[in-house]
Amino acid sequence: MTAAWVSGSTRARGLLSRGLGPRRARRLAACGSCAEAVAVLARSSYGHDVRPGQSLADAQWAVLATLLWHLRVLAGWLPREGGEMMRLIARWFEIANVDELMCRLGGRPAEPEFVLGSLATTWPRLRGCRSLTEIRATLAASPWGDPGGAARREIQLGMRLSWAERLAATLPPAARGWVAGATALLVARERHAERRELPAGTGGRSRALLGPAALAAASVADMTARLPSSARWALLEIDDPSGLWTAERRWWRRVEDDGRALLAGSAFSAGPVLGAVAVLAADARRVRAALELAARGGGDDVLL
Repeated sequence: MTAAWVSGSTRARGLLSRGLGPRRARRLAACGSCAEAVAVLARSSYGHDVRPGQSLADAQWAVLATLLWHLRVLAGWLPREGGEMMRLIARWFEIANVDELMCRLGGRPAEPEFVLGSLATTWPRLRGCRSLTEIRATLAASPWGDPGGAARREIQLGMRLSWAERLAATLPPAARGWVAGATALLVARERHAERRELPAGTGGRSRALLGPAALAAASVADMTARLPSSARWALLEIDDPSGLWTAERRWWRRVEDDGRALLAGSAFSAGPVLGAVAVLAADARRVRAALELAARGGGDDVLL
């Protein structure tokens, strides 16, 4: 234990007050309009990036930008190995930036980029790419590795599976089930909901994470039976692709519950830091859902 881990763990626990929590999120969802909900949210800790008058899409993006800001602040309190863990976790935002870059290159509307600062892995170089081929080459020469192709879908899946592979190899054991479950959901959506085979270039990473038997499954139920126990929990009792949305909600509930359990420990280490990140990420997802409910005229979704 070092002084930096003590400071970082203490800071991580303190950051929990920056979330809304389920009760306040339900109150936000009950607002009668998006404008009302955004105005309420701007007066909370999410006001770091949420501003009154923002559209639904802008406010939902700002919720994630606030989450990223918290990660950047937290990383500054951690020792070197903690900072590396945060940089790895923040790759989600780099994936999102690349998704939007590909939209711009294709002439489609795109959201603003997330400001990663010291948490960037390769984004400063990726930002200047002018084609999908250049994006692939830049990724291949970086810690991301070759996504396996230069088509948009190949880059998207390749980056996500590369991230999952690295997370599984790096995060504490308590979080590896999250990664395996999320990968199972990703593959199930691609193969059984979208009815698309995984690109050939992503096969190695998929097999390493889930095993070859699961990838050859003919249905969601068959895939569930073939998954390793670390991933099977995410798809239990899902017999049809239309039920994958409930599996995703279950995944988020487990991540938040596990995060709170990590925070309850007395250790000054990576555990409480990872727990705080999990709880804050789950809170951001819930707040984004609450904003959408408010934009539809208000509601009280007990599964928020």
